[in-house]
Amino acid sequence: MFFKSWDNLMHVAVVGALVYIGLVTFLRFSGKRTLSSMNAFDFVVTVAFGSTLASTILPSTVTLADGLLALGMLIILQLIVAWIEIRSPLFHKVVTSHPAILFYRGRFVEDAMRRERLEHGEVLAIIRRNGLLDLDAVEAVVLETDGTFSVLAQSDKPISRSSLRNLKQPDTR
Repeated sequence: MFFKSWDNLMHVAVVGALVYIGLVTFLRFSGKRTLSSMNAFDFVVTVAFGSTLASTILPSTVTLADGLLALGMLIILQLIVAWIEIRSPLFHKVVTSHPAILFYRGRFVEDAMRRERLEHGEVLAIIRRNGLLDLDAVEAVVLETDGTFSVLAQSDKPISRSSLRNLKQPDTR
Protein backbone atom coordinates (compact mmCIF):
# COMPACT_ATOMS: atom_id res chain seq x y z
CA MET A 1 0.00 0.00 0.00
CA PHE A 2 2.80 2.48 0.82
CA PHE A 3 5.61 0.99 -1.22
CA LYS A 4 5.64 -1.78 -3.78
CA SER A 5 9.00 -1.80 -5.58
CA TRP A 6 11.80 0.30 -6.92
CA ASP A 7 10.72 -0.75 -10.42
CA ASN A 8 7.40 1.06 -9.98
CA LEU A 9 9.18 4.21 -8.79
CA MET A 10 11.58 4.04 -11.75
CA HIS A 11 8.60 3.60 -14.11
CA VAL A 12 6.92 6.70 -12.66
CA ALA A 13 10.12 8.75 -12.91
CA VAL A 14 11.02 7.81 -16.50
CA VAL A 15 7.54 7.68 -18.01
CA GLY A 16 6.48 10.76 -16.04
CA ALA A 17 9.32 12.84 -17.45
CA LEU A 18 8.66 11.65 -21.00
CA VAL A 19 4.91 12.22 -20.74
CA TYR A 20 5.50 15.69 -19.29
CA ILE A 21 7.74 16.63 -22.23
CA GLY A 22 5.20 15.18 -24.67
CA LEU A 23 2.25 16.98 -23.07
CA VAL A 24 4.04 20.34 -23.01
CA THR A 25 5.01 19.84 -26.67
CA PHE A 26 1.45 18.92 -27.66
CA LEU A 27 -0.01 21.89 -25.77
CA ARG A 28 2.50 24.26 -27.35
CA PHE A 29 1.60 23.08 -30.86
CA SER A 30 -2.14 22.91 -30.17
CA GLY A 31 -2.27 26.59 -29.21
CA LYS A 32 -3.72 28.73 -26.48
CA ARG A 33 -7.28 27.71 -27.16
CA THR A 34 -6.61 24.21 -25.81
CA LEU A 35 -6.13 25.73 -22.36
CA SER A 36 -8.77 28.43 -22.54
CA SER A 37 -12.07 28.17 -20.73
CA MET A 38 -14.48 28.73 -23.59
CA ASN A 39 -17.13 26.03 -23.61
CA ALA A 40 -18.06 22.56 -22.32
CA PHE A 41 -15.99 20.80 -24.99
CA ASP A 42 -12.83 22.66 -23.96
CA PHE A 43 -13.49 21.71 -20.33
CA VAL A 44 -13.88 18.03 -21.25
CA VAL A 45 -10.61 18.13 -23.20
CA THR A 46 -8.81 19.63 -20.20
CA VAL A 47 -10.16 16.94 -17.87
CA ALA A 48 -9.20 14.27 -20.39
CA PHE A 49 -5.64 15.64 -20.48
CA GLY A 50 -5.37 15.17 -16.72
CA SER A 51 -6.87 11.70 -16.80
CA THR A 52 -4.66 10.59 -19.68
CA LEU A 53 -1.59 12.01 -18.02
CA ALA A 54 -2.34 10.18 -14.77
CA SER A 55 -3.16 6.91 -16.53
CA THR A 56 0.02 7.05 -18.54
CA ILE A 57 2.35 7.97 -15.71
CA LEU A 58 1.07 5.64 -13.02
CA PRO A 59 1.01 1.85 -13.19
CA SER A 60 -2.32 0.11 -12.67
CA THR A 61 -1.68 -0.46 -8.96
CA VAL A 62 -0.68 2.89 -7.57
CA THR A 63 0.94 3.17 -4.16
CA LEU A 64 1.22 6.34 -2.10
CA ALA A 65 4.93 6.56 -2.93
CA ASP A 66 4.19 6.26 -6.66
CA GLY A 67 1.57 9.02 -6.56
CA LEU A 68 3.70 11.35 -4.47
CA LEU A 69 6.70 10.80 -6.73
CA ALA A 70 4.57 11.56 -9.80
CA LEU A 71 3.18 14.77 -8.31
CA GLY A 72 6.55 15.88 -7.01
CA MET A 73 8.20 15.13 -10.32
CA LEU A 74 5.64 17.20 -12.23
CA ILE A 75 6.21 20.12 -9.87
CA ILE A 76 10.00 19.80 -10.16
CA LEU A 77 9.82 19.58 -13.96
CA GLN A 78 7.63 22.70 -14.03
CA LEU A 79 10.13 24.56 -11.83
CA ILE A 80 13.01 23.44 -14.09
CA VAL A 81 11.17 24.62 -17.20
CA ALA A 82 10.44 28.00 -15.54
CA TRP A 83 14.09 28.32 -14.42
CA ILE A 84 15.42 27.60 -17.92
CA GLU A 85 12.81 29.86 -19.53
CA ILE A 86 13.89 32.83 -17.38
CA ARG A 87 17.55 32.31 -18.27
CA SER A 88 17.32 31.41 -21.95
CA PRO A 89 15.69 33.80 -24.45
CA LEU A 90 15.64 31.06 -27.09
CA PHE A 91 13.93 28.57 -24.76
CA HIS A 92 11.48 31.31 -23.69
CA LYS A 93 10.63 31.93 -27.34
CA VAL A 94 10.01 28.22 -27.94
CA VAL A 95 7.74 27.57 -24.94
CA THR A 96 5.90 30.89 -24.66
CA SER A 97 3.23 32.00 -27.08
CA HIS A 98 2.37 35.60 -27.94
CA PRO A 99 -0.96 37.38 -27.59
CA ALA A 100 -3.03 37.42 -30.77
CA ILE A 101 -5.30 40.24 -31.90
CA LEU A 102 -8.53 38.65 -33.16
CA PHE A 103 -10.63 41.77 -33.76
CA TYR A 104 -9.26 45.24 -34.42
CA ARG A 105 -11.14 48.48 -35.03
CA GLY A 106 -14.30 46.97 -36.45
CA ARG A 107 -12.73 44.10 -38.38
CA PHE A 108 -12.00 40.47 -37.65
CA VAL A 109 -8.34 39.55 -38.12
CA GLU A 110 -8.93 36.45 -40.20
CA ASP A 111 -5.34 35.13 -40.20
CA ALA A 112 -5.12 35.26 -36.41
CA MET A 113 -8.56 33.69 -36.01
CA ARG A 114 -7.65 30.86 -38.36
CA ARG A 115 -4.31 30.32 -36.57
CA GLU A 116 -6.07 30.20 -33.17
CA ARG A 117 -8.97 28.10 -34.57
CA LEU A 118 -11.73 30.53 -33.61
CA GLU A 119 -14.94 31.47 -35.39
CA HIS A 120 -16.64 34.86 -35.62
CA GLY A 121 -19.47 33.72 -33.35
CA GLU A 122 -17.05 32.84 -30.57
CA VAL A 123 -15.39 36.25 -30.71
CA LEU A 124 -18.79 37.95 -30.77
CA ALA A 125 -19.81 35.97 -27.66
CA ILE A 126 -16.63 37.14 -25.91
CA ILE A 127 -17.48 40.75 -26.80
CA ARG A 128 -21.03 40.32 -25.46
CA ARG A 129 -19.71 38.67 -22.28
CA ASN A 130 -17.78 41.87 -21.68
CA GLY A 131 -20.96 43.95 -21.87
CA LEU A 132 -20.48 45.40 -25.34
CA LEU A 133 -23.13 45.06 -28.01
CA ASP A 134 -21.88 47.56 -30.60
CA LEU A 135 -18.82 46.39 -32.53
CA ASP A 136 -17.92 50.02 -33.18
CA ALA A 137 -17.33 50.35 -29.43
CA VAL A 138 -14.62 47.67 -29.54
CA GLU A 139 -11.03 48.72 -30.18
CA ALA A 140 -9.62 45.17 -30.05
CA VAL A 141 -10.15 41.61 -28.82
CA VAL A 142 -6.94 39.89 -27.77
CA LEU A 143 -6.35 36.21 -27.07
CA GLU A 144 -3.80 36.37 -24.27
CA THR A 145 -0.93 33.95 -23.74
CA ASP A 146 -2.81 32.17 -20.94
CA GLY A 147 -5.85 31.48 -23.14
CA THR A 148 -8.03 34.25 -21.68
CA PHE A 149 -9.53 37.04 -23.75
CA SER A 150 -9.17 40.78 -23.30
CA VAL A 151 -11.74 43.09 -24.85
CA LEU A 152 -10.47 46.64 -25.20
CA ALA A 153 -13.24 49.19 -25.57
CA GLN A 154 -12.76 52.26 -27.73
CA SER A 155 -12.20 55.47 -25.86
CA ASP A 156 -11.73 59.09 -26.78
CA LYS A 157 -8.00 58.41 -26.93
CA PRO A 158 -7.15 55.58 -29.35
CA ILE A 159 -4.71 52.89 -28.30
CA SER A 160 -1.23 53.74 -29.53
CA ARG A 161 0.86 51.36 -31.59
CA SER A 162 3.57 51.49 -28.94
CA SER A 163 1.17 50.16 -26.30
CA LEU A 164 0.48 47.17 -28.55
CA ARG A 165 4.12 46.66 -29.57
CA ASN A 166 4.33 43.19 -28.01
CA LEU A 167 1.32 42.01 -29.98
CA LYS A 168 1.41 40.90 -33.57
CA GLN A 169 -0.24 43.78 -35.38
CA PRO A 170 -3.10 42.96 -37.73
CA ASP A 171 -3.03 43.98 -41.33
CA THR A 172 -5.40 46.96 -41.37
CA ARG A 173 -5.55 47.30 -45.15
